[in-house]
Amino acid sequence: MIGHRRTEEDQVTVLSDIPVTTIPISARGPLSLLVLDRLFVGGEEPAAEDEGLVLAQGVVSAGRDLVHDDDVQLSLFLLYASHYGSLRGMDADREWDGELLGIRRVLEDAFEAKLRARVVVPEAPEPSAAAVAEALFALTGEDGGPGLARFIARKADVAQVREFLVHRSIYTLREADPHSWAIPRLTGRAKAALVEIQSDEYGGGRPERVHAELFARALRGAGLDDRYGAYVDSVPAVTLASMNTMSLFGLNRRLLGAIVGHLAAFEMTSSIPSRFYSQGLSRLGFGPEVADYYDEHVEADAVHEQIAGHDLAGALAEDRPELLPDILFGAAACLAADGWIAERILGCWEAGVSSLRGGAERDMS
Repeated sequence: MIGHRRTEEDQVTVLSDIPVTTIPISARGPLSLLVLDRLFVGGEEPAAEDEGLVLAQGVVSAGRDLVHDDDVQLSLFLLYASHYGSLRGMDADREWDGELLGIRRVLEDAFEAKLRARVVVPEAPEPSAAAVAEALFALTGEDGGPGLARFIARKADVAQVREFLVHRSIYTLREADPHSWAIPRLTGRAKAALVEIQSDEYGGGRPERVHAELFARALRGAGLDDRYGAYVDSVPAVTLASMNTMSLFGLNRRLLGAIVGHLAAFEMTSSIPSRFYSQGLSRLGFGPEVADYYDEHVEADAVHEQIAGHDLAGALAEDRPELLPDILFGAAACLAADGWIAERILGCWEAGVSSLRGGAERDMS
């Protein structure tokens, strides 16, 4: 079960009704404090109608860098988590709470606008499957190379690899779920292609081969906590922003093209880095249970990238040309979000500090 901490002028107090077995999540500002209070069982009811909506509107109108804003990204992450059911202790009756949905809409509209302003989208090709796949392969091929993956393969120490896994836990323990929101919204060739990819992601009928479970075993093998949410407090806003980008695209039907483009880019940039990650794990003496997750992706994603490029994104653009701009936007946003995390991690490591919150080594046992 997950509880939360309330912050007041930088003082953290654990709520008295949270059992000691919970995983505490600390607020990172007034908005995430309000969201925590509303979402969790036993939380507070609104003190005034539209209190949260007014607060959210004030936050996004303050000219802050929303991608790196801890209060905004944690609030969005928690609001999306309510729809996934990924954090124990959340009140299921609050999933469709009108105030919370209003807060989410304000935050995600502002976040989407920030992404569209910052992400460079390539020129659209003709809306044919072959042309779109070619454009996506060209886009992902210009990504600058797997710098973080190469660092882990050749230079990272054990503590840095464990830190990297902490960042990855925010998405990978829920792997494939954000993209699965697109399944009921697709038809025909694109739907069949997405189901084919997702079937592999979910183990092809073998629960022990579900990719999220493979990653959970990797965490355990590295001496880390495999419970979802265990490291929410440890990761910076930009790590939450990557997961929030997927949830934004997946949960909004109008952004169907974006979540398809995101998945295509995700698959096209996974196989080679996974090989480097596996090399780094082997170099440092981690066991096969840790490398298995990445070894699986070396082969699987080499196949998935072709399906995602041609049969999923390409077919969707061919069948619904009006979605092509968002397909390219989603792909470019995937690369940008991954790049922001890699920049944070490598920048901190080069400076000799942790990339986790606080900039110093944290207890990850």
